[in-house]
Amino acid sequence: MNTALFIICLFLVVSIVLGLLAKRGKDMGMEQWAVGGRGFGGVFVFLLLAGETYSVFTLLGTSGLAFNNGAAAFYLLAFTALGTITSYWILPPIWRYAKENNVVSQSQFFSKKYNSKGLGVFVAIVGVVALIPYITILFKSMGILVAATSYGAIPSTAAIWVGMIALLVYVMVSGIHGSAWTSTVKDFLIFFVILFLGIYLPFHYFGGIGGLFHAVNEVKPHALTLPAKGLSVPWFISTVAISAFAYFMWPHNAPTIYASKNEKAFRLNAVLLPIYALMVLFVYFVGFTAMVELPGLEKGDLALLELSIKTFDPWFVGIIGATGLLATLVPGSMMLMSAATMITTNVIEPLKSDISDKSKAVTAKGFVVVLSILCAFFSMSDSSTLATLYLTSFSLITQMAPSLYLSLRKKNNITKYGSGMGMFIGVAIVVYVTFTKTTMAGLFPTLPSTIQDLNIGIIALAANIVVMFTVSFFTKKSLVSGEKGGENLPSAKVI
Repeated sequence: MNTALFIICLFLVVSIVLGLLAKRGKDMGMEQWAVGGRGFGGVFVFLLLAGETYSVFTLLGTSGLAFNNGAAAFYLLAFTALGTITSYWILPPIWRYAKENNVVSQSQFFSKKYNSKGLGVFVAIVGVVALIPYITILFKSMGILVAATSYGAIPSTAAIWVGMIALLVYVMVSGIHGSAWTSTVKDFLIFFVILFLGIYLPFHYFGGIGGLFHAVNEVKPHALTLPAKGLSVPWFISTVAISAFAYFMWPHNAPTIYASKNEKAFRLNAVLLPIYALMVLFVYFVGFTAMVELPGLEKGDLALLELSIKTFDPWFVGIIGATGLLATLVPGSMMLMSAATMITTNVIEPLKSDISDKSKAVTAKGFVVVLSILCAFFSMSDSSTLATLYLTSFSLITQMAPSLYLSLRKKNNITKYGSGMGMFIGVAIVVYVTFTKTTMAGLFPTLPSTIQDLNIGIIALAANIVVMFTVSFFTKKSLVSGEKGGENLPSAKVI
């Protein structure tokens, strides 16, 4: 066994042990398994929210984005910092409502807020559809990273199955507690690895950060500025705005929010998470270094791996591999649990209203197994359809934001029909423009590039909002008229 493989296996065992130990003294009913009995302090909330943000994509995808697109990659840093700041205002009222109404999933939040089981089912479907490709790409990335950093000792397919089994072991036993405990090791590792690589590599090859940027400017003079067209300033601003607006709409953020024991934790996180987001900057330095040192590299996502193997001894490459493994297990476990919980609370529970809390937990665990196996198989395929679906994930969950934000007002004029139709239209547009590869330039060929370069997600979000308000206006009026006439109509009143 080579040194790198030994280190990867060691951290895999540590993650499983931590996950299993997290169960001690806890009765794993649905609420305890999914949201930790709503007893997590600020530290664990921070670690889980950070853990969901910084996955194996932070290592491979972000460095690859910098390698391929230069300055355009900075949109990730911008929207992450802005998005996390929104937690100061929006997460406390979400947490309060979830606690008062025993909510354990994002779709259940919508269902109870808008008094609509149908809306809850629709949100659950959209959430699961958005998460499956995300989990799949996480598994695929983990396989690539572990195979490379073990110097081929662990094939990519074997890495996926072993990682999936490890994830299932502690998720099935400890639920969100296992994810929280594992995130303590994972966050320390990813913090250390990112900072070290981002500082060491520029100094090693160029004598410092300034030397790195001088070298990049010589190799690709325009890499450090946004182009006049395409990934331009209008694209940058619109993409950052949309992404920050929907930052906490991912379904796997919901269990972490609900798990907090008080709302003070969110205000602490609103201060810490934007600072923590600065770590992304150091990943960019890795991608920029590879831009100079690996000019023949065809796949940008391999920039960090190829540069690390070229630069470091096997033992440190093994630490990078272990970091990538844990950076898959923590966010992957949260995504699987949230998807399974949404199916259980919004599809199974309405069909069997007398189901016990423990039975719900068992059912959710069953869906975790099914979804894990499904995503593992998908990750071993080269399905272009799946890759296209992944590109729609963030745009899909963005469609939930308008209805959720407005539901936090003391008087919400949005009805369940308006919320559902707005989301449906937004989702339909996202799917259409993604699979037809429609662009703003294609829709508005005669308009200036300032409009053509805007993120096309604006169209879906704008249509969502217009339909939501329009349908709400007419359905609210209709319901009020019906009530005056004595008809026993279903209420559109928002809690």
